[in-house]
Amino acid sequence: MSAAEDYRSRLVSAEAAVAGIAAGANVVMGMAIAEPPALLAALAARVEGGGLAGFNLWYFHSLVHAAQTVLRYELLDRIRPHCMFLTAIERALIRKGDAEGRRPVEFVPTAFSAAPRLLAACVQPDAFIVTVSPMDRHGWFTFGTSNDYATRVARAARRLIVEVNPNMPRVLGDSLLHVSEVDAIVESATPLPDLAFPPPSAEEQAIAHIVAGMIGDGACLQMGIGGLPNAVCALLGDRRDLGIHTELMTPAMAALIASGAVSNRRKTTFQGRSVFTFAMGDRAFYDFLDDNPSIHSAPVDIVNDPRHIAKNDGVVSVNATLEVDLSGACNSEHLLGRQYSGAGGQLDFVRGARASRGGRSIIACPSTARDGTVSRIVPALAGPVTTPRNDAQTIVTEYGAVDLDGKSLRQRAEALAAIAHPRFRDELARAIP
Repeated sequence: MSAAEDYRSRLVSAEAAVAGIAAGANVVMGMAIAEPPALLAALAARVEGGGLAGFNLWYFHSLVHAAQTVLRYELLDRIRPHCMFLTAIERALIRKGDAEGRRPVEFVPTAFSAAPRLLAACVQPDAFIVTVSPMDRHGWFTFGTSNDYATRVARAARRLIVEVNPNMPRVLGDSLLHVSEVDAIVESATPLPDLAFPPPSAEEQAIAHIVAGMIGDGACLQMGIGGLPNAVCALLGDRRDLGIHTELMTPAMAALIASGAVSNRRKTTFQGRSVFTFAMGDRAFYDFLDDNPSIHSAPVDIVNDPRHIAKNDGVVSVNATLEVDLSGACNSEHLLGRQYSGAGGQLDFVRGARASRGGRSIIACPSTARDGTVSRIVPALAGPVTTPRNDAQTIVTEYGAVDLDGKSLRQRAEALAAIAHPRFRDELARAIP
């Protein structure tokens, strides 16, 4: 049988594809841009119509298609979301549930790098549903923007259902999936989410200038999400021979590649290629990724493995946090008494960068929150520790940078208080142990 014949033999409607999912099943959903809209709509319709009593939904990082279908509040008495990284979608659901005495979303703490093992071995999914790029003439799809846990879970799920979307870029690397591995194929041409990242604030711009000053030629970069990392990338166009080994690929990093600053020639692993595990951006960015031989997609348990990160020299990891205590411990996921996001891959890259020869881990944040009324540098964290004090290295606010290595608790506290907002420095000084 040819690849094209094999494809046609597996092609069904979205409704038929999800018809075999039984009540109580563990269904893993492709994350972020790889959410499969037609399959999610069919699942939601089946639950709403009474054809499916309910199921467990497992995922990282939801976007609009999930919000409009399987994460509709009125369905969450039957669909049970198990989320490992909250977004505004889950936060809104949780607030509504709190007001009504319900718990509509279960948060599952885990490092992003552990997600493939957790989902494949612990959850043991009954079905995996995900968007993929179109098949080539040899029978191969790619996981496009979202390798993350998809590559591993696709092979572990009892049933693999793919939604083929011509808008999903064909991304090279360890991202191939053969038609013979797939149980059902659904076609959909839904436009991919077109995401715009917020511009950096004045404080973030100031921080970006400090951070950029720590990044020299030949550095291997990991950047987090948001206005700050984008601002840092915009300041690096005059560097030479930069490398990229990052969890998240963004338009800002694509622009840095296009500027000529990135060659990846000094890297030890995947030399000559920019490595990532998932990507989010706009249409022009997806076109940049499509069939680009300089881009390499790999599973998150490879990309985020500190041992693998550290094989490259000069790794510079730049991530944001919500609060830092006077010992250097960082809470990057919990806000105002509630889970806000998740641990993601922050600690993996902190440890990987620190273990890299000549590497540096940078955690940055504006000095205040809530219109300047709250200090982000605090005597004690109000939430869980995302990056322990033993691992934190360089902390940056708009008032400067502190290298914690070799400093005692008192020295750390004094240095961190000095880069807090001036309004809070006296209060923090009184709290120094």
